[in-house]
Amino acid sequence: MEVCRVYSLNAEEGMGVASLSVIYASIIISSMFLPPIMIKNLGCKWTICAGMACYVSYSFGNLYPGWYTLIPTSMILGLGGSPMWSAKCAYLTITGNIQAAKDGKKGSDVINQYFGIFFFIFQSSAVWGNLMSSLIFGQDTNIADISEEQLQTCGAADCGLTVPVNSTTNRPAQKLVWTLVGCYIGVGVLAILIVAIFLDNIDRDQTSDFRENREPFLQTFLATFTLLKDWRLVTLIPLTMYSGFEQSFLSGEYTKNYVTCALGIHYVGFIMMCFGAANSLCSFLFGRLAQYVGRATLFYLAAALNFGCIIGLLYWRPHPGELAVFFVFPALWGMADAIWQTQTNSLYGVLFPRDKEAAFANYRMWESLGFVIAFAYSTFLCLEYKLYILLAVLVLTMITYPIVEYKEYKNPTPPIEKGTYTKNKDSDDMDEGKVICQTEL
Repeated sequence: MEVCRVYSLNAEEGMGVASLSVIYASIIISSMFLPPIMIKNLGCKWTICAGMACYVSYSFGNLYPGWYTLIPTSMILGLGGSPMWSAKCAYLTITGNIQAAKDGKKGSDVINQYFGIFFFIFQSSAVWGNLMSSLIFGQDTNIADISEEQLQTCGAADCGLTVPVNSTTNRPAQKLVWTLVGCYIGVGVLAILIVAIFLDNIDRDQTSDFRENREPFLQTFLATFTLLKDWRLVTLIPLTMYSGFEQSFLSGEYTKNYVTCALGIHYVGFIMMCFGAANSLCSFLFGRLAQYVGRATLFYLAAALNFGCIIGLLYWRPHPGELAVFFVFPALWGMADAIWQTQTNSLYGVLFPRDKEAAFANYRMWESLGFVIAFAYSTFLCLEYKLYILLAVLVLTMITYPIVEYKEYKNPTPPIEKGTYTKNKDSDDMDEGKVICQTEL
């Protein structure tokens, strides 16, 4: 959310476009090599902290945005982003398997619940973040009058390449920008401290073992590419890339060609708050519902929701008199995105429990590639064609994904052996118990 806001703030100078390009390029490069190396050497906890620090550095770069501050910090964010997200996914997979072993439950069900809880909290940031920015920037809003002539260019009915610029797109006062960025920095630093102090270093023993008995560096360095030998991962590429396509469409194309064009930029924050609220609540709901209806049922529901939205957006001509409709599409899109995020992450954790670092690195790499491709053609393709591309990738996803699901149903991936991550801790508890029960001399 912060990245998209900064993109809007620096759009006129062209730094917003360059910043996004550098970020996604760095994420792809980072995903190729860094996650397995960092996670196996530092562990999930400290990899997450390091990645969060990279995000905070990007906020500092935006205090005085310029080519010499924004581009380097964009590169730092991209390099740290993939290890952080891969470590987060690995951490949730580990804790889900541990809890499932304790409770005698199916590992995939608990992992689904944990990802649902995580994305419930994470997606709520779209609500609080947009509320914060709307309250701050609302002090400097100059609402423009949208003419009927401009409305004719909105949506897919027109090409949608040139959305008329009105006074609402002017950069806010610098004091307000500093206030917002300062809030981002404060929240980021607080988050790092909370993780560093309170998060359990769950894979500490495995990290120590890896450092003492190192694998060949090249083997760890190329782990992301080595996992591509697994046909299941290759088959999941369309699903993973679609996640990048659909997220970039809502945050970029929908907000620009529908909301900003027909209502004005001051409505974008409220639209994204609606998306975030629906996404957050449905992430929690679907994370728990998966164990009862199955992962495949939820994926098909998400596909149906996106399919309906895409068809509707192809024919709908946005108008300020239909204000409720502007919120219906992001709400439905948020429901679908909740499924794509929770279930795809969970699926990777279930399929590759022994190669989770490399698996989630692949997830970030292919998802980021989806963002990059959508971002690359956004400036020269008409909106109608962008919707057709999105629809084509969705159809391809629904052809390839069931193949993996069917094979997993017939030959389930064996779970991690019980005690893999708790054996040393259990041993310590046993030793402590022996001392407590020791007879006094």
